[in-house]
Amino acid sequence: MRRLLLFALLALGAAGCGEKTPAAPPPVDGQLEPVGNPHGDMGTPLPDPELQDGRVGRSPRRLTVTQLARSIEVAVGRPWAGLEGGLATTLGRADYALVNQESTEPNLVFAKFLEDGAREVCMAQAAAEKSQASPEARVLSRTIPGPLTDLRKLSDAQVRELLVYLSTRFWGSPLQGDELTRWATFFTKAAARAEAITNGRDQALAAVCIALMTDSRFLTY
Repeated sequence: MRRLLLFALLALGAAGCGEKTPAAPPPVDGQLEPVGNPHGDMGTPLPDPELQDGRVGRSPRRLTVTQLARSIEVAVGRPWAGLEGGLATTLGRADYALVNQESTEPNLVFAKFLEDGAREVCMAQAAAEKSQASPEARVLSRTIPGPLTDLRKLSDAQVRELLVYLSTRFWGSPLQGDELTRWATFFTKAAARAEAITNGRDQALAAVCIALMTDSRFLTY
């Protein structure tokens, strides 16, 4: 009986060895063999950008007070003198007495004080540039050749060059397309109104500076 069972097992083994495993298809030139994902199933689709204002990922964060102070100084060319002190705490800086975490939440209080600060630094810088004949010494009017004269005389190409330079300086990305056209129209109107004001030629530059600085692209990252 044992001999019969042994013969049966040998026969099954021989039959099993005789079967060939189907060969994998030959690889195609330039095609890598599939490799399993070590992190498991990652097939969850990304959120629809159209439902998130064109963004995928985390929500944008507001600059901290320290980041804001440095950004203003670099972009405008002068610091916001009124920021340090009690105002910094109001805008979210931690005092580590009652508040130990920096606030980066956008709110109406932050927007209101920032608008005041934008007016302060932008108007001061624009006024200072009226007496600076060299473009290299100026910030808000760096691309305008020679001393500042009637800004209404700038060509459309010069206006667009200035706005592309300023938007890149403030936001890190240039205005373009229809948005650039809208900003060019805004600058042209501001220049016409500023020229009608006695010694107000610089206010067109200040208006653009304030608009750039209070835009969400300057405040968030």
